[in-house]
Amino acid sequence: MTGTAYLEAHVLAADPLELVCLLYQHAIDQARDARRYLASGQIPERCKAITKAMAAIGELSKSLDHQAGGAISSNLEQLYYYLTVRLMEANLRKDDKALAEVESLLETLASGWKETRARQTVASEALAPAPVEAWQPAGETSNAHAWSA
Repeated sequence: MTGTAYLEAHVLAADPLELVCLLYQHAIDQARDARRYLASGQIPERCKAITKAMAAIGELSKSLDHQAGGAISSNLEQLYYYLTVRLMEANLRKDDKALAEVESLLETLASGWKETRARQTVASEALAPAPVEAWQPAGETSNAHAWSA
């Protein structure tokens, strides 16, 4: 499976929190790439990476649920706007400091979302029913399916 096909399959199978984490990672990777391209003088590549980072942040902003999120979603929206402005400034002024700030802020936000996702995963696993094998009397096995473990 190619990298693109793998990513597409991963995105299609992802739950909403995982999608948020993937968007953050993409934005971080693009900010990091933009810094590398800035350092090496690769102007078109830097512009493209910054544009991709802005697009990922735009998707994060569009996905906010202001009804359910209240003040948190409002604060995130303002932060996303700030990050977008900083990326534009970084591109216009060839400013590594602005790119580093964006990368750092994105990493902090991503860390929080990853922790939230990990907690959700642990909570859902704790509520999951026990495997079928645990419900069978000791010493008995089930041949109800054509496959075996």
